[in-house]
Amino acid sequence: MAIPVGKLKQHQSGPTITKKPNEVKFIPLLVTLAIGAIIWFINPPGDLSPQAWHLFAIFVATIVGLIIKPLPMGSVAVLALTGTVLTQTLTIDQALSGFQNTTIWLIVIAFFISRGFIKTGLGTRVAYMFVKKFGKKTLGLSYSLIASDLILSPAMPSNTARAGGILLPIIRSLSETYGSRAGDGTERKVGAFLTKVAFQGDMITSAMFLTAMAANPLAAQIAGDITGQHISWGSWAIAAIVPGLLSLILIPLVIYKLYPPEIKETPQATSMAEKKLKEMGPLKKEEFYMIGVFLLILGLWIFGTNLGINATTTAFIGLGALLLTQVLSWSDIKKEEGAWDTLVWFAVLVMMATFLNELGMIPWFSDTMQHSVSGMSWMWTLVILSVVYFYSHYFFASNTAHVSAMYAAFLAVLVAAGAPPLVSALILAVFSNLFGCLTHYSCGPAPVFFGTGYVTQNKWWSLGFIISIIHIVVWFGVGGAWWKLLGLW
Repeated sequence: MAIPVGKLKQHQSGPTITKKPNEVKFIPLLVTLAIGAIIWFINPPGDLSPQAWHLFAIFVATIVGLIIKPLPMGSVAVLALTGTVLTQTLTIDQALSGFQNTTIWLIVIAFFISRGFIKTGLGTRVAYMFVKKFGKKTLGLSYSLIASDLILSPAMPSNTARAGGILLPIIRSLSETYGSRAGDGTERKVGAFLTKVAFQGDMITSAMFLTAMAANPLAAQIAGDITGQHISWGSWAIAAIVPGLLSLILIPLVIYKLYPPEIKETPQATSMAEKKLKEMGPLKKEEFYMIGVFLLILGLWIFGTNLGINATTTAFIGLGALLLTQVLSWSDIKKEEGAWDTLVWFAVLVMMATFLNELGMIPWFSDTMQHSVSGMSWMWTLVILSVVYFYSHYFFASNTAHVSAMYAAFLAVLVAAGAPPLVSALILAVFSNLFGCLTHYSCGPAPVFFGTGYVTQNKWWSLGFIISIIHIVVWFGVGGAWWKLLGLW
C-alpha cells in the first residue's frame, strides 16, 4: 500500500514528515509581473525620464504584489530590489540605500523592545491591573482594555501583537467567564462588544504615536522627502494627543449605544483579574527593568532632541539596556521574525519612494493632479482628497500597502494645491491608521479579531462605516482646531 508523501511516519515514535506549504502562488505572481511589464513598455508621459518611469513600473508591480500576495511581503520586496538592479534602473548602492535609513532602524528596534513586554508578562499585567480597577461595568471594562493598549502603544509598533497577542486572550477569557462564546448565540452577552471596542481602540492608539504602527515611520519619511519638514516622535504625539483621546472616549460610547452588550455589570471581571494578578505574583526583577527602560526611552523620545539624541539613537539605548539587564537575550532578537521582515520590505519601499521623488515621478504627478483641483481652495482640496484616501482603503488589506501606494502621491498634490504641508502630512498619516476601522480585512489585527466569530461581517462593516464618519469629523474638526492652536497652519 502506497503511503502518500506528507503523511509518512516511522513506526510509533518516528518523526513525521510533513509537506512544506508552498509560498509561491504562480497565478498572482504572473499577474504582478504582467502589470509591471505593461507599464514598463508604455512610453513615459510628459517629460519623465525612462529611468523614472521604469522605477515606477517596478514600484507598481511591488504594490500589486503586496496586495495580492504571490509571495510573502519580504520575498516580494527582495524580488523588487533585485529587479531594479538587474534592469539597471538603479545601481546596487542605490538599491541598498534604504537599509541605511535611520527611521527604518527605529521601527525595527521598537519591535525588539515590544518583545520585552510580552516576554516579561508586563503587558498582560498592565491589562489586568486596568481590568481590576475599572472592570466592574462592561463599559468600564472596555475602557480598561483601551487604556492598556494606549499605555503599551508607544513602544509596540506591531498593533497585531499588541491587540491580538496581549488584549485578545484577556477578552476571550473575560467573555467566557460570563458565558459569552462564539457560535452558540451568546456572542452579544459581552464578547461581541469587547471585541469590537478593543479592535477600534487599537486603530486609534496606532494613530497616536510614530512608533505605534509599522507604517507610521514610512509615512513620516515620505512626508520629510516631499515637504522638507521632519515629523519627530514628539511632534507626532503632541499633534495626535487631543483628537486621539477624544476618539478613544467617544468610540466605546458609540459602540455601546449602537451595539450594546446584554450584560451591563461585570463584577466577576475584577475578581478574575485579581486572581490572575495573584497567580503572576509580585513584579519580577525583569519587569522592573522593563518599566525602567520604557520610561527611559519614552523620556528620550519626548525630550531627547534637546540633548542631541534622536529617536533612533534612543531606540538603540533602550535595546542595549534590555540586553545588558538580560530582559532580552540575543536569541530573542534573532527570533523576532516580524522585525527582520519589516527591515527588508520597509527598506525597499523607502528606497523606491525616495528615488521616485528624486527622479521626478512624484513632482510630475503632483503637477498633473494640481490641474485637476485647480480653482478649489486648499481647504476643500484637503478635505476631499483626504476622504478619498480614507475610503479607498476598502480596496486594501494592508495599511503598509496603502501608504506605499498612495500616501506620497496624495501628499504631493495637497502641497501643490497650497495646503499646509505639515497638516496635510499629519492628516494623511493618522488616516493611514484610522481607516483600518472599515473592514474585517483592513489590517493585521482585523482578521485576528474578526476570526473569533463574535461579530458578524455585516455588523463589522456597518459599525466600521459609522465610526469612520466620527473619525473624519473629530480629526478634521477638533484636530484641525488643535493644530491651529499649535501653529501648524
